[in-house]
Amino acid sequence: MRAILGFLSLWILSWPAWTPSAWIVSAHAQERPPNVVLILADDMGVFDLGCYGRSDHRTVHLDQLALQGIKHTSAYCGLPICSASRASLLTSKYPARLHLTTYLPGRADATSQRLIQPQIEPALISSAQTLAEVLKRSGYATGIFGKWHLGSGQSSALQQGFDVSVEPPGNGDPTSTGGKNENLITDKAIEFIKANGDKPYFCYVPHHSPHIMLHEQQSKIDRNAKAWNPLYAATIESLDESIGRLLKAIDESGQAANTIVIFSSDNGGLHVPEGHPTPATYNGIYRAGKGYLYEGGLRIPLLVRWPAKIQQSRTIDAPVSLLDIMPTILEAAGIEPGKSVGPVDGQSQLAAWTQGKTPPEDRVFYWHLPHYTNQGSKPTGAVRRGKWKWVEDYEMQTGALYDLSQDISEQNNVAKSHPEVSAQMHQLLAGWKNSIAAQECLPNPKVNPELHADLYTLQDASTIDGRSQTAQQIADAWAAWRASMNRAIDKIPAKLKKTQGALVLHASDSKPQGKRIRYEPETYKNVVGYWTEVDDWVEWSMQIPASGVYRVELHCGCGSGNGGSMVDVQIDCPKADPNNTDNSEITTHTLEWKVRDTGHFQNIVIEPLGTVKLQAGAGKLRVKPKTKAAAAVADIREVHLIPIGD
Repeated sequence: MRAILGFLSLWILSWPAWTPSAWIVSAHAQERPPNVVLILADDMGVFDLGCYGRSDHRTVHLDQLALQGIKHTSAYCGLPICSASRASLLTSKYPARLHLTTYLPGRADATSQRLIQPQIEPALISSAQTLAEVLKRSGYATGIFGKWHLGSGQSSALQQGFDVSVEPPGNGDPTSTGGKNENLITDKAIEFIKANGDKPYFCYVPHHSPHIMLHEQQSKIDRNAKAWNPLYAATIESLDESIGRLLKAIDESGQAANTIVIFSSDNGGLHVPEGHPTPATYNGIYRAGKGYLYEGGLRIPLLVRWPAKIQQSRTIDAPVSLLDIMPTILEAAGIEPGKSVGPVDGQSQLAAWTQGKTPPEDRVFYWHLPHYTNQGSKPTGAVRRGKWKWVEDYEMQTGALYDLSQDISEQNNVAKSHPEVSAQMHQLLAGWKNSIAAQECLPNPKVNPELHADLYTLQDASTIDGRSQTAQQIADAWAAWRASMNRAIDKIPAKLKKTQGALVLHASDSKPQGKRIRYEPETYKNVVGYWTEVDDWVEWSMQIPASGVYRVELHCGCGSGNGGSMVDVQIDCPKADPNNTDNSEITTHTLEWKVRDTGHFQNIVIEPLGTVKLQAGAGKLRVKPKTKAAAAVADIREVHLIPIGD
């Protein structure tokens, strides 16, 4: 007995000094699925927190959070830009798979560009299940408090799995709700936590801070007068204080032990002048920032606390991704992703968090950004495998190879000295893009070479380095560039080329015809599938809402080794004839589809087939194979007919 008491005394003395009594883990807490609080900053760089080496920012609460669990030093976002990153976080799907590869509504095309940007989706597609949807089906209360930025109406947060949605605007009162409404957002999140003590909850807190424009109390700006950017530092301090209040509320709720708290950012910090004369921040040793596929744009802070399972603070240096958050949370909640959403692009990090296992160093990460950004970047792709990083310029069709183990700042292109590695990395990127039906750019016939050179060739904004310059020096040196960048799209509306309001045909509404083809209703499927007979086909009845040209897209997947089937997509509509007053005469349009191998039948991609001119009225759409390349044709989740004009 004395030995047991001695052991208990030693165990109690060894418990970390910062552990509140609320964290004592009860048997009930261990049995119940964990609560999840996911906090997301907006444009906060990996070098913006004290725990990541920043000395001129006051981030006491987030620094403390880093001491209470896991700190990732090589965490990546899905893309270094708002809506795209948020979509990948909540779905564990690459933005390029979702065809949502920039912010909504996107930067307009301009004569300064050599390439025309692809047509992104107007919102997060409904066929992509969110983390909130899966947790809600499993009995979680779900709430979002802050910035959704993934669509409205049928694409709102309330339609994507959230029971409660509070979305204050990005600017508030610095003396009350907070300059970026950070205090109001925190207040509402705390109310949600207090109201849901009787069931597991998912509380998603995507702040507007520290995204420009910035507004702060002058007293707080004065207190940060010695910072690289006092206004930005004051904004960071206010955000940290609001997060501190949220953490305190969790600790006082009695459920802290079994609550997973995750803090991260959607992309790297804004390193160029934009909105304000001076740049918001700089990203330390990492090149560039928001909008770029260099490390400064892709690397983000990632902190995790879960006292019931993570009882020692630890740093993980192996690379991980925001896409890993969803499968990790699902596994922690006892939900198998494969039986809830099907294949995802992220990987669970639960073993790394709770068992001390090291994530693989040679994992492959992909990025596809076929857009120009307000920060001065051009359409680019990138892939990382182990120490190697390949960055591909889509305009010039050239690439740069970096050895991150020796050159984390990406200053030395070693492609010429490692041609085999360069070729392999290029092929990795190309093969991945093909497998997910990634959208590509087209040549711009209206390009102004002089304007292009002024913005992208004579000056390269990715080289701005705040380590060697003050914010004001950068503002002075880049003021003319900023003005030219703004003029390039002046009076050109930033609007979506796709509009919401597509005619969507769901698998659940289809009429399969044949021996084996069927609708598969499982939540991780929700497809027309089991398509093993070439003579089987599927049909939808529809009401075409208006006459005009429609773009036809399939949301589909095909298992590894099964690609290559040739399929006709036939669309019936009333014949365009003034004498066809009763719409009894029908015209049939046929589009050909060569099925793409996506690696798994539920690895759904968006496959564009072409355009057709349809007349309003009753119609039908049929998908009929001509050949079957292997075991099965494909799975189809949805067909979209998108109006694009007359």
